[in-house]
Amino acid sequence: MARHEYSFKVIKPTTPLRHDVTESIRTAIAVGRFASGERMRERDLCEMTGVSRTLVREALRQLESEGVIEVVAHRGPVVAVITEEQARGIYQVREVLEGLAAELYARNASDDSKDELRETLQDMREAFKSDDPIRWLEAKNQFYDCIMRGAGNDALGRSLSLLNARAILLRARSMKTPGRLNVSYREIEKLVDALVTGTPSQARKVAVSHVREAGKIVFASFRETEKSRQKPGKSSES
Repeated sequence: MARHEYSFKVIKPTTPLRHDVTESIRTAIAVGRFASGERMRERDLCEMTGVSRTLVREALRQLESEGVIEVVAHRGPVVAVITEEQARGIYQVREVLEGLAAELYARNASDDSKDELRETLQDMREAFKSDDPIRWLEAKNQFYDCIMRGAGNDALGRSLSLLNARAILLRARSMKTPGRLNVSYREIEKLVDALVTGTPSQARKVAVSHVREAGKIVFASFRETEKSRQKPGKSSES
């Protein structure tokens, strides 16, 4: 994707302000505004979001509870670092949970829910055309929220929400891969078709395949990082 200057300011929230601030910081991490291991200064976050230190601190506490950031002595909050082994564990569990969510959606979703799912796919198409990763992330989140509502399993939804909070740390790796967004959109088109017209087992299979392909991109990025570290004159990532 092309490079952009993004705005993360919280404007006219329709949800509680703390939630919007938290999501703004989360999105900034997802698109690579803050890298793994990077210190997050409260002053910078206040300027970025346009809110007070109190709200920023509340958001940081929420992100710390999710494992997205860590508070390090004498440094303050930093973006958490996920190892390749941890990433593989996340994707293994995602395959199971998202596969189950797709199966339940194909079995339980109402016609209204399926219409809504098609609408979210249209939103993702427009986001893809806009070449705006923030808009893409927002549309993709709405897409998965629709699947979870249609699946009708609250416990599963809560489990995936917690898992995806950690997975956000891997999004920047995936999104930096040339052509990945296009491939991801095509995979999601196939997933929507399976969710709306396929059998539960077909929907599960396509969902698992989508997660698996995303995992391959992330794992490859770890290998590229390691190669870069081993080259003479290259500095290691912090």
